[in-house]
Amino acid sequence: MAGFNFERGLPHQLEAIDSIMKVFHDVKATKLQNKMMANLSNPLIKCGGNDFIVNLDKVQKHNGIDKKHRNKNSNIFDISMETGTGKTYTYAKMMFELHKNLKISKFIVIVPTLSIKAGTINFLEAKATKEHFRQEYGTDIKTYIVESKKAKKNKKEYMPQAVRDFVEVNTSVGNKIHILIINAGMINSETMLKDNYTINLIDKYSSPYEAISAINPITIVDEPHKFAKGKVTWTNIEKFGSQWIYRYGATFEESKTTKKHDNLLYNLSAVDAFNNDLVKGITTYVEDFNDGQNSLVTLISLDGVEANFELNINGVKTRHKLAKKDSMSLIHNEMRDLSITEMNKSKLVLSNGVEMKPKSKINPYSYSQSIQDKMMQRAIKKHFELEKQLLTRESKIKPLTLFFIDDIEGYRDGHNIAGSLKTKFESMIKVEIEALLKIETKHFYREYLKKSLADLSITHGGYFSKDNTGSDEKVEKEINEILHDKESLLSLKNTRRFIFSKWTLREGWDNPNVFQICKLRSSGSTTSKLQEVGRGLRLPVNEYMSRVKGEKFDLHYYVDFTEREFTQTLIDEINNKSDVKVLDKPIKLNELLIEKILKEYDQYKDDDALCEYLVENGIISFSQKFKEDGYDKLKDLFPKIIEVEDGIKGGKVKNANDVKKKVNFRAGKYEQLKELWEAINQKVVLEYKINEDKFQELLKDYFLENLSKFKPQGILTKTQKVEFDGSEAFYRDIESLEDEILPVVTMTYKAFLIELATIININLNTIHKVLVELKEKLNINQYLNIQTIRSIKSGFNKFLLDNAISDFEVGYNTISNNIHPTKFTDEKGNAKINFNPSDLGVYHSEDRVGKNYLFDQLYYDSYLEKQNIEGNITAVTVFTKIPKNSIKIPVAGGGTYSPDFAYVIETDEGKKSLNLIVETKDKDKRSLFLDEEKKIEHAQLLFNSSSTGIDIQFKTQFNGELMTSIIKEALEV
Repeated sequence: MAGFNFERGLPHQLEAIDSIMKVFHDVKATKLQNKMMANLSNPLIKCGGNDFIVNLDKVQKHNGIDKKHRNKNSNIFDISMETGTGKTYTYAKMMFELHKNLKISKFIVIVPTLSIKAGTINFLEAKATKEHFRQEYGTDIKTYIVESKKAKKNKKEYMPQAVRDFVEVNTSVGNKIHILIINAGMINSETMLKDNYTINLIDKYSSPYEAISAINPITIVDEPHKFAKGKVTWTNIEKFGSQWIYRYGATFEESKTTKKHDNLLYNLSAVDAFNNDLVKGITTYVEDFNDGQNSLVTLISLDGVEANFELNINGVKTRHKLAKKDSMSLIHNEMRDLSITEMNKSKLVLSNGVEMKPKSKINPYSYSQSIQDKMMQRAIKKHFELEKQLLTRESKIKPLTLFFIDDIEGYRDGHNIAGSLKTKFESMIKVEIEALLKIETKHFYREYLKKSLADLSITHGGYFSKDNTGSDEKVEKEINEILHDKESLLSLKNTRRFIFSKWTLREGWDNPNVFQICKLRSSGSTTSKLQEVGRGLRLPVNEYMSRVKGEKFDLHYYVDFTEREFTQTLIDEINNKSDVKVLDKPIKLNELLIEKILKEYDQYKDDDALCEYLVENGIISFSQKFKEDGYDKLKDLFPKIIEVEDGIKGGKVKNANDVKKKVNFRAGKYEQLKELWEAINQKVVLEYKINEDKFQELLKDYFLENLSKFKPQGILTKTQKVEFDGSEAFYRDIESLEDEILPVVTMTYKAFLIELATIININLNTIHKVLVELKEKLNINQYLNIQTIRSIKSGFNKFLLDNAISDFEVGYNTISNNIHPTKFTDEKGNAKINFNPSDLGVYHSEDRVGKNYLFDQLYYDSYLEKQNIEGNITAVTVFTKIPKNSIKIPVAGGGTYSPDFAYVIETDEGKKSLNLIVETKDKDKRSLFLDEEKKIEHAQLLFNSSSTGIDIQFKTQFNGELMTSIIKEALEV
């Protein structure tokens, strides 16, 4: 088996090293005068004053780095490299360059966790690594691992052996680089903090930190975001007395007291890494479950004996009490494989290892067998597609698939147990292998498949923290292969290509040939999405262990519906970390925006009402995609969301501090409008002039017209591909003919009927009769869930609107003359002082308004509206743009409609007066949608039958029509 072949001369790694060395341009390293200490210590690199600033300035300018990432009083250098681009290799090469040019021999490598520590040791101690650098520099590596030790009674206390050896090794003997490797836990341990060891180092130092500081080390900090300045660990890192500290990472945290970077030398952003094909691309598959999103289980309290849970299904809440060993299926059937294994007064533990404390929440559908099985099956199917493609090429690449699971028992102990995770998994891969063997002609791949089929158990392996490596030789071999022996795992003689773990492998472990990551039963973790996908971002190696470049590869990532925003979060993180100033125009209305709007603006009772309003106003389409300029209009309508939404886009805050001025009434104008305004603000209700039989007929017609739209609501795989446009990351939805929806029934027929009858205001028996009559064409029992009810509500309401007036009559009844407050008046009917401009239009102009316009500024929604507001018509006493949602004319189907303009007209000739309400559409009449036509018909019906006591006419204005002509026509009636 060949070892890994590291590729020399990768431009981004050489650029990072070159930037580091140029800071020390014309700098010399000075040996210590004490001969003994000179043999043990690094020489001193004195790089200060003006030379340091000049060199740093040149490096940062060359790399396009702003001066704000500079601190001349700091000994810290930052190298920012995205996950998967080889930062460990880069800092290893840096050590060799510093040794070659400045005779630096002793380095400290600090890592945050034991798992990352293990990965670092594996890399630095690997034969392939040592041989690679030996060939280039003629220098060897020697590592010293700091580990915990138990104190021995009545024995002399020695410092950790690794520290002793590292400090006292003579660098003048042999040509070696000496590396002390230590993790955060050890840095803060009693072993390192003890300052009175019996046996001193160099006959002088009784403290590990003092001894290490005496040899003037160079320190490398891996994953710097885990070592915040000012915290205990960083304070202890400073005790090493390092000449210079190099921080290597993809993420650098900043706080109120410390900035993100000290002296940033090199920045390879996430966007750069993806754009330059330095890492794999990403395609995500979201198993979306439309109904399950509304189910939630919350742990309310526990006393060590009993746990109190609340189940919330679509707003309907029930309480449940469970004891230890009880099944969670007593709360919700989808959790039938879960039980409570441990419980005390502060927390409980479920059988899958998930801990719950009071206020913890889980979604029962994230434990749905149908979701888990489908995700696993899809990942397996895709794996064999990739495998066939990659193992039948001339230079073969062995792909790996990584599964993150909670059901450890189902994997470790599930062999030959019907329904277990392991049994289902092996049956799924058996089906795929047998199908491939029927058609495969390439000799090597056929033999590989035959070998796999002969023993399915060795095609996969797992690593879990609970494993007892000493009790099972087979398990121990798996773990060693997965954690430590990449070469063996990637050997074509080895059929293991599926890896199972819990969450242990998310940090400190990676393998270049991971092509798929499947998160079965989501952890709900808030871990960085780039860190999660980072386990598989590295470019693959071929059968000769050489990196494959010049080709495009993808990492396929599978999550369930509880992480439906995974792709958007990943995109935002890529842009944010890359300081990309993206255009604030997302493609689609997302859940974050909806949640923010509903929180800040209480006039919308739910997301359906909000989306309906945005569709009506041309901001989004029925699929919730923004129309042209739709996002700009949204921000003008809801200015409170601007700061939040811009804040998540690359740190850009656009117009967050640009608060629009309020608009004001012009003096005396409201009094001229008051009579008309109060007349059109009277409260009216819509009356359906049909009986229940007619409603039954309408409902039946609706179902017959929409049979093709009824699909079982359930699990639908949504595929999204991460793409780049210049310097900005975005995602594109990918549709596939293979996508399928699995039916999920969550309600009884009776509960379904009651909820549907309530929500569409039709007699329950009427609905039942229609469904019975249509049972041969529509089996409603497949669709018994809240999403179906919402779909029927939305569709039937639109059907009622489309058929109103023409197919059945409607009318209006005034129910209240007590109209105040209104958009223009307070509770007492007094005119308000000023108004929010977003109520009057999404666009603003500095042009003058017409002399009889109600307001002093020009806000508008279309060019035709702008023409009207600028116009001066002599007969007009006063006119106004009607604020959005101020006059809500009810229309069939439950929606409302608000026209655009109100005019009060009084001519000099004969003192003829007229009150005019106008709907302005900046389009041709033939371009109207059917629902727009119907809403206009409702307005005409209302105003033509108005009993307000004043004459009101309703008119429409289309593209190319002048308001003067419309007024003249109205006056001649």
